[in-house]
Amino acid sequence: MPSDVALEPVESAAIAMSSSGSGLQRAVGELAIAAKRFGDATVIDNLRQAGCLKARFPKPQSAGWLEPVMLNTGGGVAGGDRLDIRIDAAPGTRMTVAAQAAERFYRALAQDRPSQVRSTLSVSAGAVLEWLPQETILFDRSALDRRLSVDLSEDAVFLGVETLVFGRAAMGEVVRQAWLRDLIRVRRDGRLLLHDPIRLDGQVESQLAQPALGGGASVVATVIQAGGAVEASLMLVREALDAIALPSIEAGVSAWNGILVARLVGRDSAMMRRAVIAALTVLRGSRPLPRVWLC
Repeated sequence: MPSDVALEPVESAAIAMSSSGSGLQRAVGELAIAAKRFGDATVIDNLRQAGCLKARFPKPQSAGWLEPVMLNTGGGVAGGDRLDIRIDAAPGTRMTVAAQAAERFYRALAQDRPSQVRSTLSVSAGAVLEWLPQETILFDRSALDRRLSVDLSEDAVFLGVETLVFGRAAMGEVVRQAWLRDLIRVRRDGRLLLHDPIRLDGQVESQLAQPALGGGASVVATVIQAGGAVEASLMLVREALDAIALPSIEAGVSAWNGILVARLVGRDSAMMRRAVIAALTVLRGSRPLPRVWLC
């Protein structure tokens, strides 16, 4: 797999399948959700779903919130698949976006282009958007190019989590080789707050074993809050992570310029989930997690 691959933007997903260099059919999915304020409630303003990406809207657990759940009907992502997600939160809205299950990225063929995932989130003035997908599970020899772009208005609030699992330990899976380009970028009124890239290529297992990279970790999670009382939350998140005292998880939490970032690394995805939930519990207050997180 080349170290740098130029990828096309996702085309209209009216055609749900495309061809890759392998000659096999590949999935294309598009999901766009726009929310607006209606009295004290947040409601759907616009919804577009095409190809393998769908959304469902269960009854909200928190009054005034919209809580869409994303689904990939393809049952996983293969090399050459393309997924495009756009979420727009209008002024004053409250929205929690979750995923029905962990997303699996399967082995790519040598001639395949990397699977491409683009998530673009826009949060307008006074709005709050929570981005809470479940884990991303990478299989041996998978190839993924993923970007999460968040654009915030001046007083908007964003809370997000991304978790990468390099093989399911309980299933005896080991990711020895993979190709990964993962980028999280957060801007406020056009000003860059966070540019957080992860770039792994080739012998991923040996790279993650290096002390300066993963120290033997096979699970990496990133929790981000931009806006709100991040300085006040800093010590509370640190205390919550210390309190659960999970031996296989190491974590660091920092806050600066109105943004809080927690990075967690470990060897056990179940313990990592407990640690992520502990951080989210602090940052989300008393509101319950999406039901799909508890299934």
